[in-house]
Amino acid sequence: MPPLSLAVAADDAPATHRPHLQHLLDQAKAQGPIPVAVAYPCDAGSLQAAMQAAQAGLITPLLVGPEARIRAAAQSAGLDLAGASIHSTADDPRAAAGQAAALCGSGQARALMKGSLHSDELLGAAVAREAGLRGSRRASHVFVMDLPGFERPLLMTDCVVNIFPTLMDKRDIAQNAIDLAHAIGIARPRVAVLSAVETVNPAIPGTIDAAALCKMADRGQISGAILDGPLAYDNAISLRSAHHKGIVSDVAGQPDVLLVPSLEAGNMIYKQLVYMADAECAGLVLGMRVPIVLTSRSDSVASRIASCALAVLADAAGGKEQP
Repeated sequence: MPPLSLAVAADDAPATHRPHLQHLLDQAKAQGPIPVAVAYPCDAGSLQAAMQAAQAGLITPLLVGPEARIRAAAQSAGLDLAGASIHSTADDPRAAAGQAAALCGSGQARALMKGSLHSDELLGAAVAREAGLRGSRRASHVFVMDLPGFERPLLMTDCVVNIFPTLMDKRDIAQNAIDLAHAIGIARPRVAVLSAVETVNPAIPGTIDAAALCKMADRGQISGAILDGPLAYDNAISLRSAHHKGIVSDVAGQPDVLLVPSLEAGNMIYKQLVYMADAECAGLVLGMRVPIVLTSRSDSVASRIASCALAVLADAAGGKEQP
């Protein structure tokens, strides 16, 4: 079988090479496949992503949901389900999510993947007490973004799960992202804690949190990274902007991780990068006992496959919270 490429094309446009996501894929393939519980994969997109990830040697899919609908979706999309097992449930997304979480809790699956159900249905099952998947940290989502012309992958957190995180939530969000950065080979990630401005201003709570997070890193409450903030987006990303504003920083202009102040701010930034700067991204929910592939139904198949690769690397690095 020829090597799977994560180059993607929109309509008739030339395919865009995704070197950073391709590197994740190559790293993950070297680890060998892990069993992944795919919750309610009842449409072509989620089934195709799971089966292509299986063909790439990333995962062994455990398809959890109504068997008749899964097989009908596969037939409609021309997909061969060989190599996948079906764990049949009632035709109810919540029932499928609960069973998929249970497979992870029992150790039969080492990651959880979203199919054609809502994110809150999957996360609700994952954090339910009976699933046994909660860890000591708050769960949070991390994107790994491949931006054309950007010389390294860019992580961004949390744009999906935590709406208005508290300071201690942000501590966990930062540590989850740092651990994932380590898992993909960034030994000492530079974390830019974003706000609207680069100076501490009591009228902007995010600046207070940013300053506190940096001091927490100094005291070892956040480990394995260099933090700086508050930083506005321009001087976090642009070394020239940082120099113009007189900012002396080991992070400004060269971040590996962007930590956003709220879901609302982060969600807008990540979508601007995807839809206006041609970024492609992989994403995971971390802070649980297993990594969770929580893609959007609007994501490309390439993005979903890259997210599976990310789950493999997080699993291999022990990127799972213990109960």
